[in-house]
Amino acid sequence: MFSNDTIISEIDLEKLSNERKKINTYQIKNGEFEIIDFELPLEIPSLSRSIEKNPFIGKADSFASERYRLILKMQAMGLKKRLEASKNTKVILGLSGGLDATLALLVALETFKIMKRPSKDIIALTLPSFGTSKRTYENAVQLARQTNVTLKEINITEAIKQHFKDIKLDENDRSITFENAQARERTQILMDYANKVGGLMVGTGDLSELCLGWTTYGGDHLSMYGLNSSIPKTLVKELIRQYALDHREIFVTLNDILLTPISPELLLLEKGEIAQKTEDVVGPYELNDFFIYYFLRHNFSPKKILFLASHAYEGIYSPEVIKNWLKKFLTRFFNNQFKRSCLPDGIKVGSVAISPRGDLRMPSDASGQALIDSLDE
Repeated sequence: MFSNDTIISEIDLEKLSNERKKINTYQIKNGEFEIIDFELPLEIPSLSRSIEKNPFIGKADSFASERYRLILKMQAMGLKKRLEASKNTKVILGLSGGLDATLALLVALETFKIMKRPSKDIIALTLPSFGTSKRTYENAVQLARQTNVTLKEINITEAIKQHFKDIKLDENDRSITFENAQARERTQILMDYANKVGGLMVGTGDLSELCLGWTTYGGDHLSMYGLNSSIPKTLVKELIRQYALDHREIFVTLNDILLTPISPELLLLEKGEIAQKTEDVVGPYELNDFFIYYFLRHNFSPKKILFLASHAYEGIYSPEVIKNWLKKFLTRFFNNQFKRSCLPDGIKVGSVAISPRGDLRMPSDASGQALIDSLDE
């Protein structure tokens, strides 16, 4: 039987070319080919294929749950190896009640199960201050108790006030100094406490935050081992959601953490509620993760990323809104390379990573202005 049906699709030649450049292991020896150069101007007003909104997550198929479990296990095995190499017997982390700290705790729990070590050797420090909300504080305390880890509380407010006096900063000043001082104080306490008990202080910052520079230099930017450094925010949520489904005894707490607005909680609360919301400043994480994937994984131009994002998020974000956040992403990405140039060791999970010793060897003074300007050409 023959038919006259026609199948139409698109082939992304740039993507294929970049894949061949990156993945060059076990290549078959190819013969010489005659290459004929030519130009074929082509405008593609629309795509016939669908573009995944969340490329780091992929389709919600029957294998999704197993993928999430495997990713978390990979993180756990990485931490296990570091603990064995460093001869540390304890893990110390700051437990804020936010997404990243929660995932770090869950990874530590799985690591200690594999190593057959007591969960009490995981020491979670909660370090409340000016912007800590009742919701995140209670979730942190509840999660620590439910998982049977050691919980320590150190309120840093008075230490910060003394620091402000020392550097002659007005307590009513709400500049970046006010915010960064808190992050650096927390890191100092976590590092020193780890030294005191002979433990490894693990970092909680994720791939999205590190690409955006949404960390305090010398603060949460530093750790003795970065657990989440190759896990983007959209994937962090899915890993926690899957863990909640697999561990019903902590489902309620984990679910509330998933529903809590993302915030560093470094500015004062408004009527007891979180006022500082990260996505209001850096943009929606789903967009930023889309940008990260296609910019770092496939080396696509900003114009092409904008085209793909406009297609993927049609009816959700307008092309102008996407362009605005893409410009901000590129600005933040290039301006904050100096933080990534001295990242601590971490775990690589997946195809996108930003270690200055591996996947992203980039000068700190590189400029992205030409890329940003190209979006208006």
